[in-house]
Amino acid sequence: MSKPARRDGTPERNDNNDRPARDVENYISNARPARHQHVTDRKPPKKAGGQGAAPKRKTTPDSEKVRLQKVLAAAGVASRRMSEKLIEAGRVEVNGSIVTEQGMRVDQENDVIRVDGVRVIADEDLVTFALNKPRGIHSTMHDEMGRPCLSDLVGERIAAGQRLFHVGRLDAQTEGLLLLTNDGELANRLMHPRYGISKTYLATVLGEADRDLVRRLKDGIELDDGIAIADEVQIIDVWQGKSLVKIVLHEGRKHIVRRMLKEAGYPVQALVRTKVHTVQLGEQKPGTLRALNRAELTSLYNAVGL
Repeated sequence: MSKPARRDGTPERNDNNDRPARDVENYISNARPARHQHVTDRKPPKKAGGQGAAPKRKTTPDSEKVRLQKVLAAAGVASRRMSEKLIEAGRVEVNGSIVTEQGMRVDQENDVIRVDGVRVIADEDLVTFALNKPRGIHSTMHDEMGRPCLSDLVGERIAAGQRLFHVGRLDAQTEGLLLLTNDGELANRLMHPRYGISKTYLATVLGEADRDLVRRLKDGIELDDGIAIADEVQIIDVWQGKSLVKIVLHEGRKHIVRRMLKEAGYPVQALVRTKVHTVQLGEQKPGTLRALNRAELTSLYNAVGL
């Protein structure tokens, strides 16, 4: 990703008179919004559990931490000298606390660093992808029974040493959007019920859906493991004894959409997940992988408090 054009602030007097300097008060940071860095000063929620739970990144030993101004310079925020001035001016914060003294060492992989409230990139190794999972693919990286699974689609990346794990699951017969990442904390929080991340599905069902179905799904369907409530329901089309129904909900119990519709008397014939929070499947072809853009990543991190 190319850096944005540098924007200079108002020149200040340079004591050495050898080159123009910039006024720290008017200096506009070149910081780029980060894909993610872990917050270490807040206690994270418990893992969502199950095979989908992703491992967390290890804490960096103090001996391997790097001076803050050096990290800012390497991230393209400013020169090291200007980074020191930004720190002195109180424009830099680490894990939510403003830093004004020089010499602080930070964990590039785990600490959240912001300049003027904008989180900056310090760890380039974190990646998050959107996969359009085809029907018939099992949501696991390795299937003991030899059935088609996610590694069949992303095997080249895994072979190259890039460890990816899936954020939640889609059953084998469900198609659509599945997030893959090596960011363990992001994955765990996206799966945790505490954050109520919304998911959107398009279901083709048997039966001609009507307003009564919409009301029942929004009021709540009684299942064997508790009531399930849809946040939004829309009947997209009705034809020849079938219906296309859009359902938005914020929970991730196993087969939740299929079970809700079956209990309501509309068994699912085909199911596609089209959206997770603000990340949309769009025109992405089945079996293809794409990296999330900056806006999508920022939205996900904000949604889970990272």
